[in-house]
Amino acid sequence: MVAQAGAQFDVVVVGFGPAGATCAGLLGRLGVRTLAIDGARTVYDKPRAFALDHEIMRVLQNLGLAKAVLPYTAPFTPSEYYGVNGQLIKRFGAVPPPYPLGWPPNLVFTQPPVEQLLRNGVAATPGVEVALGTELTAIAQDEDGVTLDLRDETGRARSVRARYVVGCDGASSTVRRLLDMTFEDLDFDEPWLVVDLKVNERGLARLPEVSIQYCEPARPTTYLIGPGNHRRWEIMLLPGEDPRQMEMPGEIWRLLSRWLKPDEAALWRVASYRFHALVARDWRRGRAFIAGDAAHQQPPFTGQGMCQGVRDVANLSWKLQRVLKGEAGEALLDTYQAERSGHVRRLTTLIKDIGRLICERDPAAARARDARLLAEAGGEIKTVARQDLIPPLSGAGCLLSPLAHAANGTLFPQPRVSRDGAAVLLDELTGGGFRIVVNDGAMAAALAAGALVRKLDAKVVLLGVTNDPAVLDVSETDGVLARWFARHGCAAAIVRPDHYVYGVASDGPQLQMQLGSLLAAMTPKGVSHAPA
Repeated sequence: MVAQAGAQFDVVVVGFGPAGATCAGLLGRLGVRTLAIDGARTVYDKPRAFALDHEIMRVLQNLGLAKAVLPYTAPFTPSEYYGVNGQLIKRFGAVPPPYPLGWPPNLVFTQPPVEQLLRNGVAATPGVEVALGTELTAIAQDEDGVTLDLRDETGRARSVRARYVVGCDGASSTVRRLLDMTFEDLDFDEPWLVVDLKVNERGLARLPEVSIQYCEPARPTTYLIGPGNHRRWEIMLLPGEDPRQMEMPGEIWRLLSRWLKPDEAALWRVASYRFHALVARDWRRGRAFIAGDAAHQQPPFTGQGMCQGVRDVANLSWKLQRVLKGEAGEALLDTYQAERSGHVRRLTTLIKDIGRLICERDPAAARARDARLLAEAGGEIKTVARQDLIPPLSGAGCLLSPLAHAANGTLFPQPRVSRDGAAVLLDELTGGGFRIVVNDGAMAAALAAGALVRKLDAKVVLLGVTNDPAVLDVSETDGVLARWFARHGCAAAIVRPDHYVYGVASDGPQLQMQLGSLLAAMTPKGVSHAPA
């Protein structure tokens, strides 16, 4: 394979599933010349991913697709955990309105139409080229870029040249294999059967109205309520059971007989899985990156699998754009793994703990588990917000240390704000770049006139009123942002393009110092970031 001169694309995204399409869409909207390829021409017509959260809806909003997706979603019902004797031992739910990110915190969705909407929307984005029915066969890197050998479904081969490549090509990732990037096993491996059904009215009348984890040693089972008449069961397979045999209709209906009869539902999808906990040791190899299932896999007990992949590409896309524009050095791209790997590991550890709680098969240990959870709850099971399970970013990334302030590395709120007599979500006004949000008019004016803001190409947003045309002033309708500032005891927040808080400040000098630190961290070597 001979490397070509120049670059036809800035980035090639391998894989056009949810993570890959989101990556290509975000890059395209940032003006990055992007090619997205996928071996499949059509979207898989059955559900796999089951849940979204408000962070992912916010990303879809930034792509201009959230309103189109919303009809294919439904609120995620509370999840109740029942122990050995059928007693309630744990309960997860959602926070009430007003929602901190502007969307319901937890949703279930129907994947095929949502994925098709995502593909269609991204394919129509200027600067994005999509090649379906196309697979990657080889990668070669040099100091200037990447050469990728591609082959379409007719066998026709071609090579393309790009500055970077992002592998969003699933658990059996070709990008990961070609670059010999390996997984670390986080020690979770359990066989499960996943059954999706479309249930008729008779069947629905017999089923629970909330999602349930049956933490029963004889056979742990999950019951989930999807949109409309979609219901999913996740059923643990026992030692000696053949996964392929258990996928047969007779076996499925035997397992479901506790809840349904065959004339009360139609099988939609049946698949046996080994629920794994795996994280890639390296997320970057030179000019190549991996994301989504190519970089990590986790058990499904909190419905975060697809969400994690979208978080990956939201983190990486703005960093690629900054480097490609010469506004940041290559070191910024190393913060992708530093931030995302740590986040995935922390969340996967929590998911593993929930999985082990569910999967306990020893009756004595299960009874001890139930007694412990009931004792910890003080005899009254309180609802835990699902979103409280999601950790902030931390570690040596592009953010100030969370040890310095608890707000650092958290998601910045997206309140509804009043504009021209209508209530709109904040991102609709601010766009998706860097934002400096303050609640002090004098600080806002000083910022807008300063060189650091211009160098960062950031928007200054004031929670209040000003006549300064360089400042976007907003008045919120529900007090979400005002409460956020009060809770964190700060007057300003530096917000990254992926909506995570770089840092917060209590006054102007502290804010200027933090802006200087951010610019120093991103500026290519040899380029001054000092104010002009």
